[in-house]
Amino acid sequence: MSDVTAVVKAKGAERWKLGHPWIYRSDVVEAPRDPGIVRVTDRRGKFLGQALFSPRSEIRLRLLDRVDTPIDAAWWGRRIGAALARRGTIDATAYRVVHAEGDGLPALVVDRYGPFVVAQLLSAGLERSRDDVVAGIATALAPDGILLRNDAAIRRHEGLPLEVTPVLGTVPEIVEVKEYGARYLAAPHRGQKTGAFLDQRENRALAGAHARPGGRALDLFTYHGSFALHLARRAAEVIAVDSSVDALARGRDNAALNGLTNITWREANAFDLLRDLERREERFDTIVLDPPAFAKTKDSVTRAIAGYKEINLRAMRILAPGGVLLTCSCSYHVNRGVFAEMLGAAAQDGGRRLQVLAWIGAGRDHPELLTVPETSYLKGALLQALD
Repeated sequence: MSDVTAVVKAKGAERWKLGHPWIYRSDVVEAPRDPGIVRVTDRRGKFLGQALFSPRSEIRLRLLDRVDTPIDAAWWGRRIGAALARRGTIDATAYRVVHAEGDGLPALVVDRYGPFVVAQLLSAGLERSRDDVVAGIATALAPDGILLRNDAAIRRHEGLPLEVTPVLGTVPEIVEVKEYGARYLAAPHRGQKTGAFLDQRENRALAGAHARPGGRALDLFTYHGSFALHLARRAAEVIAVDSSVDALARGRDNAALNGLTNITWREANAFDLLRDLERREERFDTIVLDPPAFAKTKDSVTRAIAGYKEINLRAMRILAPGGVLLTCSCSYHVNRGVFAEMLGAAAQDGGRRLQVLAWIGAGRDHPELLTVPETSYLKGALLQALD
């Protein structure tokens, strides 16, 4: 238990009572100078819980435990082990073990890549407990190596350096991943996020299962081709598109790893290519749209919606009758309701009748909490053309 105390206003205490783990700067009355784990009380001295304290962040306090108990390596090991147990059986060798606030461990991300672990410590308060956190990971997961991918830009807001640091054993530059029968190469030291986009794992399998046997498929914003690999197992032809030459090169390696020769890799701007495909009246039986976040801030939402509408409208226009479109957005600031309205407007403008086969989100190893909307960021839909 901590011997350092922070005092919060009634408004801050109420947030915890209602199930949200954050208390903002404006609701903190007294606090220590240095980051770390602190006891939190209200103005009357009533104990509210223990939290991560970040003196430079707008989010000053992140709730860890409502009990005044030692938060040490053993505590972290128990909590990480409990998160692992909640995952159950996953048909993949790479998945998320700890999803920060979604698992009650704020600012902590722990991803497993086979026998290796890649973790992120995203707050100054958590950084102070680095040794205990790493020891907890080692106890709960017994990995061959642990790599800290502490290069996320959010660390700058916490006054922390950006770094990629091995802290246990050795994690290789490339790790082979298996998911739902497909294989791909992840890059723990240099790849997006912690080495791969693990949150789309279940959606990749869903897209592959709905690909028309013997048909044509289009995978836009393919990155390393993870969607394309699943599509290519059923479709006769897949066109995988990205603007990054390096990403496409990794995609080709992944295709070779799976013995797939029916994927054409194209370097192109997705917006320009969609316009060209529409002009040439090409048709695809399966289309995947997995763009990067268009809305990084609240101020960019209007422009982002316009971008999402354009790519979805043009994709709908080249979707064959009976074809399937899997489309998504990872922009937190574009919520599910707004995204659904955008899809409806695109379908109207495109003159297409599209049935919703499923509303989709992040994989079950990226849990969402109803009382913490920040845990919900990835949303999308699986749609089928009725005309």
